[in-house]
Amino acid sequence: MNIEQIFDHLPSALTISDLSGNIIYMNEKSQQTFAKWGGNSLIGKNLFDCHKDKSKQKMKEMLQNGEGNIYTIEKEGVKKLIYQMPWKQNDTTMGLIELSIVLPDNMKHLTR
Repeated sequence: MNIEQIFDHLPSALTISDLSGNIIYMNEKSQQTFAKWGGNSLIGKNLFDCHKDKSKQKMKEMLQNGEGNIYTIEKEGVKKLIYQMPWKQNDTTMGLIELSIVLPDNMKHLTR
């Protein structure tokens, strides 16, 4: 089993781009999440073409400074954790990764 086979069935949306912002991978959940914008036909397209100026700037900052962008959102009654982070190979930034995780309404919070 290769790594893509593991991520393909992850119940969270995983999208990966290269350093130029070209989408190089979308798992099945990501393709479903972005179906109305083209789903898997977005592979090869550029993230910067799909976002507003404020988001483009944030992505450029992440690529430059190596820091992530982590937040929660709610859209159409669905709460999600969004985890965006540069991915690296041999300490060199290679692109961006975004993981979108649906948060259940009854999610536990533990303090340890």
